[in-house]
Amino acid sequence: MNRLALLRKSKNMSQTELGKKFGAAQNTVSQWERGTREPDYEMLQALAEFFGVSTDYLLGRTDYSDIPAPTTKGKWIPVLGCVQAGIPIEAVEDIIGYEEISNEMAQSGDYFALRIRGDSMEPRMHEGDVVIVRKQDDAETGDVCVVMVNGDDATVKRIKKSPEGLFLIANNPAFEPMFFSNREIDELPVQVIGKVVELRAKF
Repeated sequence: MNRLALLRKSKNMSQTELGKKFGAAQNTVSQWERGTREPDYEMLQALAEFFGVSTDYLLGRTDYSDIPAPTTKGKWIPVLGCVQAGIPIEAVEDIIGYEEISNEMAQSGDYFALRIRGDSMEPRMHEGDVVIVRKQDDAETGDVCVVMVNGDDATVKRIKKSPEGLFLIANNPAFEPMFFSNREIDELPVQVIGKVVELRAKF
């Protein structure tokens, strides 16, 4: 967020002064400006409002600094680089960007976005693509879900339920399905944390 540094300097503010205004440490402001850490959604909105620019401008998505017109309002959700077990989505600091969803979608549940890594879901999903995920702890056979396995980063796979356990199936035929018994589901554990509802391809 180099633009944050430029906007701060345009107001003749130090990182410490900006941090105090928003209840953030100087080191946190420095991380925002270097791009090693992203402010959360509420903080991003507050910064954009303070400087009179759009959140897209702050994030470098557009060269137009005007705040979007009210008629285009939606809700911005974080794009996560990874999700780890036991950490609420809201507390994950590995935020690598934001995606906008409609207010209608936002009212239908809680959402986050996740960047695809690897090629196990090709040809439908490619590395770098972003999926929009509705938080839920269960899904039906055939759904593409974000699944946590053994406390590692979440994986995106199509699920297939059976009386004996759960299959995680890749789109790419080069990857064998993963099967977890009911016992493994409880002990590892294996947990659905969301259902993929939209794919946003990135070129």
